[in-house]
This record gives sequence, structure tokens and C-alpha cells, in this order.
Amino acid sequence: MFIGYARPVESEADAKAFIKSIKELHHDANHNVSAYFIKEKSSFALKYDDDGEPAGSSGKPVFKILESKEILNAAVAVTRYFGGIKLGFGGLSRAYRDTALLAIEEAEVVEVFEQVRLKISLGYAESQKVRNLIEKYAVIQEETYLDNVEFVLLVIEELEDEFIKKIIDQTKNKVAFEKL
Repeated sequence: MFIGYARPVESEADAKAFIKSIKELHHDANHNVSAYFIKEKSSFALKYDDDGEPAGSSGKPVFKILESKEILNAAVAVTRYFGGIKLGFGGLSRAYRDTALLAIEEAEVVEVFEQVRLKISLGYAESQKVRNLIEKYAVIQEETYLDNVEFVLLVIEELEDEFIKKIIDQTKNKVAFEKL
């Protein structure tokens, strides 16, 4: 019997903690194979572990799923309870790969974007004009209504310039931006 787990992780420490938790959960299993692929700043951390299975038969196929699907910042663990049937190297590799693939598909891949935090200040009249643009391009974290309206927003980094240009056009440049 094979049981697969997949989870997003932010760091190598998160990946190791996740894998450790699966090993503790299934401490009585024959094998707890794992792999992770993480991008932290400008470097990559990647590792796979066969956990006692024949070298290259299990951890590598699990890792190859992450690599081929270009899934970063994720960890996968596959637990095996031996059922008495010898699968051979190829069968073992396919079983681990297929279980990892199923775990990833069931977990659903979430796309993550770099975001910038902006504060915009504008008049009440302009705030009504740009609310739809704000909701289309950003997530409002805070709203303050005093003499002016202030929004603290998270904007996808690659859409920041387009968003600012549209806000400036919509308000006829009656807006102040501050990067937080």
C-alpha cells in the first residue's frame, strides 16, 4: 500500500519538518520516501530520499514529478507499507511516481506571485472611481477614511506599473503612492 502527501513549503526547514511529521505519523511503515524542491531568494534547495528502497527507485521518481511539472516550494512524501508482493525496480519506481503524482493533483497546485505593498492616498471622489481598479489589481489590507482615503494594498509585482498608470489616469494624477 502506498500513501502520498504533498504540501507547499516556504523553506528547506519547512520541508524537513513536514517530512519528519509524515515519518512520525507512519513510524511503522516500511518506507517513507520524500522529495522537495525549493527556491529561496536566488538559490535552490532540492533533495530526495529513497529511505532504504533500492537507490534511485523511489525518491528520484518522486522528485522528477516536481521537476517535470516545474513545482517549486513543495515537498512530497510517499509512505509504503509492504504487502508481500515484490514489484521490481520498474514497478517500484512507477508506484512511487504515480502516488506522488496523485498526491500533487489532489493537493491542487497554487500559483504564488511576488507582491509589493503600496499605500495610496486620494480624495473621496477619486476613491469611488478607482475602487473597481483596486479590486481588479490588488488586495486591500487596510482602509482609512479621514481627510483623504488611504488604502494599503498588495499588488502583484509584475502588474505594479500597469496598476499605478491606470490609477493615475483614472484620478487625473490626484493620488499619492508610497511603497511600504
